[in-house]
Amino acid sequence: MTRWGKPVTATQRLPGIWRVMTPSHGGFVLSEARQAAMPEALRLDGPEYEHDVDWSLVIVAFQTEFAAAGDPLFDIELSLATGTVKSWRPERWEAYASEPVEPRQSHVRREREAFEARIGKVVVTTAYGNWADWVPTGKVGVLGYRLASVDHMARPTYADPVFKALVDAARYEERTSVISFDELDAEILT
Repeated sequence: MTRWGKPVTATQRLPGIWRVMTPSHGGFVLSEARQAAMPEALRLDGPEYEHDVDWSLVIVAFQTEFAAAGDPLFDIELSLATGTVKSWRPERWEAYASEPVEPRQSHVRREREAFEARIGKVVVTTAYGNWADWVPTGKVGVLGYRLASVDHMARPTYADPVFKALVDAARYEERTSVISFDELDAEILT
């Protein structure tokens, strides 16, 4: 049994490392010995490394053994894993490889920095085109909340209440991924 449910498939990639799929999710599951052998910088609290992001930690940690196993596609898998760790777990990569991760290499780092720069400001969370009955031509209707915090994976936390505003459509099209009402010169509606 895994935290994702009962496995439908479980393939042992290396001794003590299983690739598991369940009806809802999957990833790598490590034996106690493999979990203990994970480099500290890459080790999670539990032995399950989900297939969206954390699978990459296992590939990077045991890359020498995976390469020696002779999988002809391993070079591609390692390249993808390295990019995934840098993009989604940049601090772990830096601690493991002693190599800095630039913001351009890390989606999470770029997003987190963008959110951190706007903590306390009202940021756009939803937008409506002029197809909405409350949005005039040449404008975009936006909803937003005051940004309270952001976690290590760039997931924001917002504070109530919701704000509703109109912004210039051309300016909205030029926006960055995270943008505040102030930056858009938003006209707040009551």
